[in-house]
Amino acid sequence: MARNEEKAQSMLNRFITMKNEEKKKPKERRPFLASECRDLADADKWRQQIMREIGRKVAEIQNEGLGEHRLRDLNDEINKLIREKGHWERRIVELGGPNYSKYSAKMTDLEGNIVDVPNPSGRGPGYRYFGAAKKLPGVKELFEKPPELRKRRSRYDIYKRIDASYYGYRDDEDGVLEKVEGPAEKRMRAEAVAEWMRMEEIKREARRAVKSGEVAEVGGAAKTILYEEEEDVVEEERRERELEEKEKEKEFVVHVPLPDEKEIERMVLEKKKMELLSKYASEDLLEEQIEAKAMLNIQR
Repeated sequence: MARNEEKAQSMLNRFITMKNEEKKKPKERRPFLASECRDLADADKWRQQIMREIGRKVAEIQNEGLGEHRLRDLNDEINKLIREKGHWERRIVELGGPNYSKYSAKMTDLEGNIVDVPNPSGRGPGYRYFGAAKKLPGVKELFEKPPELRKRRSRYDIYKRIDASYYGYRDDEDGVLEKVEGPAEKRMRAEAVAEWMRMEEIKREARRAVKSGEVAEVGGAAKTILYEEEEDVVEEERRERELEEKEKEKEFVVHVPLPDEKEIERMVLEKKKMELLSKYASEDLLEEQIEAKAMLNIQR
C-alpha cells in the first residue's frame, strides 16, 4: 500500500492540486491605510487579521531564550500592530461599527498589576512591553515600584489621634478597672482611717498631758507630735513675717519729686553754658597774664 508522501507526489494528485489553486481567488492584501477601506465587513476582517498576528507574536515573545535583540524587535512589531489595530478600530467606528477600543486590554507589570503608560502624542496608549521583554535590562526598572518613603508625622497628626482614652477618661467604662482597684481602694482607705484615728488619739493624750502639767511623763510618740506641732507654728510665724516684709517693700513710696524731660534738658543746657563760660574766662585770664609779663619784661 502506498504511503501518504507517495500519494501526494503522484501525477493525479498534483493535477488536482493545481486545478484547485487556479479556482481560488487571488490572495487579498491588507490596505496600507485604514482610510482606503470603504466596507465595514472588510475593516472588521482586517482587524481580526491584525489581532491574530498580535496573538502569534505575543506567544512568541514569552520565550526568554530568544535573545535581547530578537525580543526588542518582536516588542517593536507588536507595538506597531497595536497602533495599526487602533487605526482600524477608529475606521470601524467611522463606518458605523462597534467601538472596540473601549474594551481593550490594559498593560500590566510583572506582578499582574495594571500600569498606566502615557503617550506623549496624546493619542491612544503609549509604548508597551510584553512577555520576556519586561525583564530586559533597562525595562525591568520601569516596572519596579519605588520604595515608599515613611512620612514623618507632624505635631498636628500626633494631636489629631489624641482623644479621651489617651488621658484615661474611658478606663472605667468597661468595668475591669473598678473590679481590680475596688478591693485595694477599700483596704487603703481602711488603713488611712485607722492611722488617722490613732494619730488623733495620740494628739488628744498629748494635749491632755500638757494641760495637766505631765509633759515629762508623755510617751515618745506624743513628744514627737508636740514637737512637730511646735515646728509648724514656728514655720507659720516665719512665713507671716516674710509676707509682711514683702508687703512693706511693695508699699515703699519715693517722696523725692523726679524731674521731667524739659527740666532735664534745661539743666543740661545750663551745665554746658557754665562749662563754656569757664573755658572762655580761663582763656582771657591767660592772655592778660601773658601781656602783663611782656610789659614787665618777665621771662618765666
